[in-house]
Amino acid sequence: MARKPNYNFERAERDRLKAAKVAEKARAKAEARERARLEADPSARPADDDQD
Repeated sequence: MARKPNYNFERAERDRLKAAKVAEKARAKAEARERARLEADPSARPADDDQD
């Protein structure tokens, strides 16, 4: 016997997976932008206050 489809759940799962993928790509792009900015301007590095 075939299962009864739950279209709302399946759509929510697809949307959730898409959102996670988009968020991961956005985070990676932000890190790449920050890395490129720091390489272009080394004086913009944040100061490390926890050094003794």
